[in-house]
Amino acid sequence: MPIRKIIWMVLLNTLFLTASAHQENGTKEAIVKIYTNAKIPNYQEPWNSSMRSSTGSGAIIEGGYILTNAHVVADQAFLEVQRYGQRKRYIAKVYAVSHQADLALLKVEEKAFFEGVKPLTFGSLPNVEQKIVVYGYPMGGSTLSATIGVVSRIEHHTYAHSGESFLAVQVDAAVNPGNSGGPALSDGKIVGVVMQMISKSQNIGYLVPVNMVKHFIEDMKDGKYDGFADLGLGTQKLENPAMRRYYGLDDNVSGKLIVKVVHNSSLAGLLQEGDILTAVDGHNVENDGTVEFRKHEFTHYQHFVDAYQMGEKIKLDIIRDKKNMQVEADLDYTADDMYLVKTTRYDEMPSYFVYGGYVFSPLTRNLIVSTNLNRLKLSNLAGKWQEKDKSEVVVLLKVLASDMSRGDNDFAMWPIDKVNGEPFKNFKEFYQKMEAVKSQYIVLEDNDGVKVIIDREEAQAKQSAILKKYNIEFDKSIDLRK
Repeated sequence: MPIRKIIWMVLLNTLFLTASAHQENGTKEAIVKIYTNAKIPNYQEPWNSSMRSSTGSGAIIEGGYILTNAHVVADQAFLEVQRYGQRKRYIAKVYAVSHQADLALLKVEEKAFFEGVKPLTFGSLPNVEQKIVVYGYPMGGSTLSATIGVVSRIEHHTYAHSGESFLAVQVDAAVNPGNSGGPALSDGKIVGVVMQMISKSQNIGYLVPVNMVKHFIEDMKDGKYDGFADLGLGTQKLENPAMRRYYGLDDNVSGKLIVKVVHNSSLAGLLQEGDILTAVDGHNVENDGTVEFRKHEFTHYQHFVDAYQMGEKIKLDIIRDKKNMQVEADLDYTADDMYLVKTTRYDEMPSYFVYGGYVFSPLTRNLIVSTNLNRLKLSNLAGKWQEKDKSEVVVLLKVLASDMSRGDNDFAMWPIDKVNGEPFKNFKEFYQKMEAVKSQYIVLEDNDGVKVIIDREEAQAKQSAILKKYNIEFDKSIDLRK
């Protein structure tokens, strides 16, 4: 028999024995199938929603919780769970959720659900080439699936559910729709939670790593989710030789140039534009913005910020005017607190306001991805930070056709900057200004001077008829009705 074939058979046998050992330890009994009925908001028609059914996977962990993905239970209206080897479904509820990190904990009230189950425990962050087994209920069948693979790489990656970037584990084990929320095990312990895949690739899947899971569970111990902190810094790489000479940096110094400190960041007043960030929590920041988190393994410097809980402090080393300094920052804010456009929203209906058939809404990432209209300009706004006088973008979402809006029906996804010449800070203030207008005309204007003019009295007179025509029950969302 050829030596290559012998080696291959030995490897297969080793993998088989590893998987069998997991099964004998009762791993499969802790794997759960999740049935979700969700109420999905329609961001183009924010007064409407639809129902959607889907399935996902999860794992029973200590404390009587089921660990899964946030996107498996996002916008849920009704949840059921089913244990491996059983046909009965049990009603479940969401106990805690982190849409940032795409993680959720579920609870089942009936004690019978947990009888005879040994909860899975957590391991540590796996190494590249470490073998893993992924359990779940993917498409292609209704019974439990187990796929075997190895860790391919570990680095920061954009989480599809939230759009934020965190540490992620890339694996080559087959991951398909329905696997989401299932555990990835190594040596019988959870090292990650299946999160997403690259659809046009061959066996490239991603896990939420176990350190993110532990952070989430620790965060929730007080019954309140605080999230992962953001420093509120805009930075630039320092790889260009001319730039390095300009700032007087020799070859022994690396870091990132600070080009923006958000006004409501906890670092406002501590750091300045032009400072150079050289270390985070004692870990050297490279010129490309990465840090070495393990020997010869690098990822974004935010990794060491994510290791802390909200409300804790972190030390940053900087260079200012060619002098070394150290500052201590309070971790008080998430990205949502500082970006002009909120990160992707879940578990809530969108805000809106209808005025004479003109539909207004705050700009969210959900709204941007719901249409191709004005995508370039709106995506650019989504990358901007809040300012003292501007914390939210308001758009004219659409114009409902009527005799009073003729000529304006092409306005859609149009950012508004002024009401009767006055700027506003956010959607709530925009709404208040619209309601407070006493003059005959309301003049809406963007930064380019383009205007939409509404006859106030005509709009109020025809409001009820327009709402009835388009089958809109309320002229504003519940948050404004309160």
